[in-house]
Amino acid sequence: MLRITELRLPLNHAEDALRPAIVQRLGVLDADLRAFTVFKRSYDARKKSAIVLTYTVDCELTGEAVVLQRFAGDSHIKPTPNTDYHFVAQAPASFYAGSNPQPRPLVIGFGPCGIFAALILAQMGLRPIVLERGKDVRQRTKDTWGLWRQGELDPESNVQFGEGGAGTFSDGKLWSQISDPRFLTRKVLTEFVKAGAPEEILYVNKPHIGTFRLVSMVIKMRAEIEALGGEIRFEQKVSDVLIEDGHIRGVTLASGEQIASNQVVLALGHSARDTFTMLHQRGVYMEAKPFSIGYRIEHPQSIIDAARFGASAGHPILGAADYKLVHHAKNGRSVYSFCMCPGGTVVAATSEPNRVVTNGMSQYSRNERNANAGIVVGINPQDYRQDGKADGPVNPLDGMAFQRIWESRAYELGEGGYKAPGALVGDFIKRQRSKVFGNVEPSYKPGVTLTDLQQKGNGSLPDYALEAIREALPAFERQIKGFSMADAVLTGVETRTSSPLRITRGRDYQSLNVKGLYPAGEGAGYAGGIMSAGVDGIEVAEALGSAMLQPS
Repeated sequence: MLRITELRLPLNHAEDALRPAIVQRLGVLDADLRAFTVFKRSYDARKKSAIVLTYTVDCELTGEAVVLQRFAGDSHIKPTPNTDYHFVAQAPASFYAGSNPQPRPLVIGFGPCGIFAALILAQMGLRPIVLERGKDVRQRTKDTWGLWRQGELDPESNVQFGEGGAGTFSDGKLWSQISDPRFLTRKVLTEFVKAGAPEEILYVNKPHIGTFRLVSMVIKMRAEIEALGGEIRFEQKVSDVLIEDGHIRGVTLASGEQIASNQVVLALGHSARDTFTMLHQRGVYMEAKPFSIGYRIEHPQSIIDAARFGASAGHPILGAADYKLVHHAKNGRSVYSFCMCPGGTVVAATSEPNRVVTNGMSQYSRNERNANAGIVVGINPQDYRQDGKADGPVNPLDGMAFQRIWESRAYELGEGGYKAPGALVGDFIKRQRSKVFGNVEPSYKPGVTLTDLQQKGNGSLPDYALEAIREALPAFERQIKGFSMADAVLTGVETRTSSPLRITRGRDYQSLNVKGLYPAGEGAGYAGGIMSAGVDGIEVAEALGSAMLQPS
């Protein structure tokens, strides 16, 4: 087949306009175009008065070789690449037979990374055992709503912990900017479609599916893993790891049960603070890494739609508009938008008592009144080190301690009950306390307490972060009209943008100092979001499977 990229048509083109556009672009007869499929569809909204759709299409042609030769050197007309997934190894049916079979691989954590690691291992015939500290996704959803509606937190069943991971309560964003020469993102999307996601995620630009659809998909993916011989155990918290002579030999559960294994995938997620501490105490090599902190900001979605799409706002193909913003502040800090959720809500995302953490989520429809995004400031290990030194290595656990300081402060400013502290954007810029909400009603539950987020030396974030965000908000107004509107709402705090540490691994995907231990995904510092976590889970499973099935 032959692939055409950058095939541009007007936003409101006729349904049957694509075929003649392909024929014209290739300079062939209509009869020579035997079939075509849309591989990708995106839009170019840089000129709001003339938004265009951009297609990548795969074509089946008569005389394809002649056409390719005619367009030799044209980077937009090439042979269609093979995007099929190919397993690196496959276990024979007898692999676990015999009187002394080797232990099965363990996967700790069942978020996007753990799901795909377990799925690939199961599809390779390696029958993984998954240990998830939280509950199954149905019960976990009830517990999460318990925090949002009644202010009751279950530390083991919430936005961070449980089947599906933190990605379950998100916008369900299914895109990533990672390099993907093997088309592993296509494998992720294909598995999602098989589990019930709409087929449009295979071709639309920036696909998403939302929380409600993710729940049913996760259940179906779990069923496939189990049908292939895998095992998923919920409410099974790993309290210790067994290491002998620099090699993993198994884990100990909080119940006291020990499970032997020579291959363990750590797909912990970025909030498994107690597990990070345990691993550090056991000598597993890890490093402090940068992350970001800030607030959630909410505007009417109509403001964002109008700023991005002009008169085309509301067009069904365009949907709810998103944005991506960056500002380099005078104090040297970078401020940027993070995890933008069109037509969504701000959610309570803490996993620890008496702390407030915010995040954003959307449903598939993206039809809530407000748009929200994190407005966060980049920090580095020197900012959060706890020993008072000016230089030298930073304790990898110091980032967690730093996060806890601001999460606890947010709980105090919110005046308890897991309410979040908030301010109107206009008042924040003027450094004054907000007293009443305007036209933008905050979506965060259990509720938002208007307060002074910027008390000198005792605010809701470090002074340098407050200064940078104050400067960035008017600067963002120049890119999106209405962004610094006076009654837009800031809700704090967003601290868990990514893992505060990296469980460092080598090129073989194993821990630098513990053989058989495979740090993976967002918690280990190797992913950020559903797609990159899923891809990392695949690559780690491939490395583990190759080591088991093709030992050197």
